[in-house]
Amino acid sequence: MLKVFTILLLSLVMVSCALFESSSTIRQITLLYTNDEHGWMQGMESGQGAANLYALWQSQEGYTKEGPFLILSGGDNWTGPAISTWSQGESMVEVMNAMNYDASAVGNHEFDFGLEALKLRTKQADYPYLSANIRWKANGRVASDLGILPFTIKTVDDVRFGIIGLTTLDTPFATNPTHVAALNFIDYEQSLRETLPYVEENDPDILLVISHVCVSELEPLINNIQDLNIALVGAGHCNELVARRIGDTVLLGGGYHFTAYASARFIFDTASSELLEITYQANDYRHEPVDDSIKNLVLNWSGQMEAILSEKIAWLAEPVSSRSNNLRQQIVDSWLEVDPSADIAITNAGGIRIDLPAGLIDVGTLVALMPFDNTIIAATISGAVLLQAIEEGGRPIIGGLTRIDEEWLLTQNGEPLIPDQEYRVLINSFMYAGGDNFGVVAQADPDAFDTGINYRQPFQDWLKRQASSSNRPLEF
Repeated sequence: MLKVFTILLLSLVMVSCALFESSSTIRQITLLYTNDEHGWMQGMESGQGAANLYALWQSQEGYTKEGPFLILSGGDNWTGPAISTWSQGESMVEVMNAMNYDASAVGNHEFDFGLEALKLRTKQADYPYLSANIRWKANGRVASDLGILPFTIKTVDDVRFGIIGLTTLDTPFATNPTHVAALNFIDYEQSLRETLPYVEENDPDILLVISHVCVSELEPLINNIQDLNIALVGAGHCNELVARRIGDTVLLGGGYHFTAYASARFIFDTASSELLEITYQANDYRHEPVDDSIKNLVLNWSGQMEAILSEKIAWLAEPVSSRSNNLRQQIVDSWLEVDPSADIAITNAGGIRIDLPAGLIDVGTLVALMPFDNTIIAATISGAVLLQAIEEGGRPIIGGLTRIDEEWLLTQNGEPLIPDQEYRVLINSFMYAGGDNFGVVAQADPDAFDTGINYRQPFQDWLKRQASSSNRPLEF
């Protein structure tokens, strides 16, 4: 009887040891994913700033800097409110450093302030900026001299992640085209297949793709690359909050402006080098507690900006939508007031970014409304070219022209637009460079005059001239 008991005891010990050995090789790693942050470190609303999100990760996800976590972004980190735009993204890089991001995809708006500014930001970042499909036109090489890497290897709790980046093919038209004129943006699948052998030389356990690419483009891409064994693909650019599986690949999108995030948990066996399971979730949130270190960093940047950006410009009676026809019309009309010799002014709806709040409007509000470094270009083109630009370009806002039935009439004199007559047209530098498919203007007048006036300045000056106040607010 004792012999049988001893055998049973030894068997239990052996089973326990085997289970212990097995469990000691199991790793659980959590990925936290955001995209399209656009500099909203202070939050669009209370409870949704960077300090709130970082505190939420700690309380809800159990995040610690030393723990088994990956924090990734799908790009478009800056260009948004003045606290980020005014510093050309420097403030946002500092915040993402403090939040311990491990990598970010390169978004189209990372190019908004030019290549030198991007190079400065990539040097300041403690994390790499990734894009495998950005190449120099001159030699076909990746743009590593700008600080853009095709991939990175990140080891978390003994598990090696190979992380590849992708950037939207819309970039030449979704940032100032002159900023990226020397770069090619090649096919997503081609760049992944070209890059993967270099990643595999580093013996990764799990392959990830982070991208500034919309879900509609990623869905067919994921189906086409099932043979590459990529465990997860992150989206960006279209501000989508999503967490689902396509074939053997998880697709995540983290929403936008720090108002949401997506997460995934990997269970990996280091003994067998096997990915056992991935769970995933999309997380919308509002979280009142804040992380003090992030809060203080944001407050520091806010203080630096306050003196410059708090200049009072106007007072509004009611909130004004960025889609308000009256607001849009006044913006282009203010250009024509600055240059009375011009016949027509055109800007794009995409250059007007936020709704204006009721009450005080300061410089910071206007920087958030029109955050780009676009200048006003004065071009001389024929009526026929102008009509072509209006028809082919995306979402133009037009001053100096009125359409009645099928005919365009000049606002200043009511005369019809004549196809073979030349007109002085004001257009923002983004559009003149070919953005939003307005390249026909520069083709017709390649030597147009750059006034050097920021596209928001005439509207800012017009608002100030109205001398509005809380007792005499403006209405649109």
